[in-house]
Amino acid sequence: MGALLPRLRWPAIAFATKPAALWIEVGAGSFEHAEAIARANPTIGLVACEVFENGIASLLSRIAPGDTDPASAALPPNLRVYPDDARALLRSLPDQSLGQLFLMFPDPWPKARHAKRRFVHPDMINEIARLMPSGAEWRIASDDPTYQNWVCAVFAEQNNFVMAQQTTMRPEFWPATRYEAKAIRAGRQPYYWIFRRTER
Repeated sequence: MGALLPRLRWPAIAFATKPAALWIEVGAGSFEHAEAIARANPTIGLVACEVFENGIASLLSRIAPGDTDPASAALPPNLRVYPDDARALLRSLPDQSLGQLFLMFPDPWPKARHAKRRFVHPDMINEIARLMPSGAEWRIASDDPTYQNWVCAVFAEQNNFVMAQQTTMRPEFWPATRYEAKAIRAGRQPYYWIFRRTER
């Protein structure tokens, strides 16, 4: 797999063709959601951020099973991997350059003293707002009650995004993930939100 990751790594390898829009997934896990989104939206460029090697290895093993020749791997041409903290990538992007952001089942950091580590945070909301043009979407899913309450509370105290949808039923256009299935089997109820950037 070592020969394959450099062909997917952002920003060292740019998209083969200029995408119609840049989308980012934060904490891609095993990349099921990112891969499905990339394949279903071939005109966009998707950068999936994941710091854990196991998740990246899961993606590479699916698209190149058996460590086959990377030249023949079934690569989504519009998918790139960013194997570091997504915050650094987001802060490097120019204003109004992000068409959509996905945050699927993030680490809840459940203790109050760890709240500053949560990706949904007032400072990060301001940063995402800088990156998004009017109407761009930020989609969030969580199965953790502490994080669910946190999302509602943090977004209630800002005016850069409006809640376009909140549901306990995953929308049909929203790809499933193995973490979601695990949460449901364990009796945890996921929530799904779509927040839309207000008029600038």
